[in-house]
Amino acid sequence: MFDSIYSIIVTPLQFFTMAGVTLIAGIIYGWIMSFSIRSTKRFFLVTSLIPLIVASVITFVNGNIGAGVAVGGAFGLIRFRSAPGSSDEIAAILISMGAGIAFGMGYLAYGVLIMLGLSIIYLALSMMPIFEHGSMAKDKLLKITIPESLEYGGAFDDIFERYLDKAESTGVKTTGMGSMFRLSYKIRMKDANEEKAFIDALRIRNGNLEISILPYTEQANQL
Repeated sequence: MFDSIYSIIVTPLQFFTMAGVTLIAGIIYGWIMSFSIRSTKRFFLVTSLIPLIVASVITFVNGNIGAGVAVGGAFGLIRFRSAPGSSDEIAAILISMGAGIAFGMGYLAYGVLIMLGLSIIYLALSMMPIFEHGSMAKDKLLKITIPESLEYGGAFDDIFERYLDKAESTGVKTTGMGSMFRLSYKIRMKDANEEKAFIDALRIRNGNLEISILPYTEQANQL
């Protein structure tokens, strides 16, 4: 059961058996992971198909050094332009790729075990109340747009001291063709009811440019 289905030469029956098992396992895996990651339909499709893509590549380069070098060179020419994923999404993709390698080597039972077993473990761990601190739920992401002329180092310290328990800078980037800066902070309000007063104080300091306060997540901080 746990032996490779491949002989020295991969037959069409062996390949299509591998493809069918891989695709079914990938769809089930994507469906299970969607409960813990709250993924989009696009991410579900990607995680469902990655195992079959990886398995197909491994199948055709297995034991062929020349083909392996050629495939490696081809992938080296590809530049992936996509938004950085969260740690959950990266973990899901890595699990898909790991299972795809097992499928591509012909070890279907191991591939199913890796994919579905890890997805169930991941889902179970994500539902357990571990490493969930009550104070973390109060953290917000503050983004302030300021004019280029404003020296942002310490420009809002007095306002932060009045309204916030903590303010941690998470990044600075230019916007508006370099004519403005966007500052990002991980903050925690002293009193959630003073959020409007806090924003009004910031608006006076930044010339009434854009200000946003969002729930703090890895993805929100990357936008």
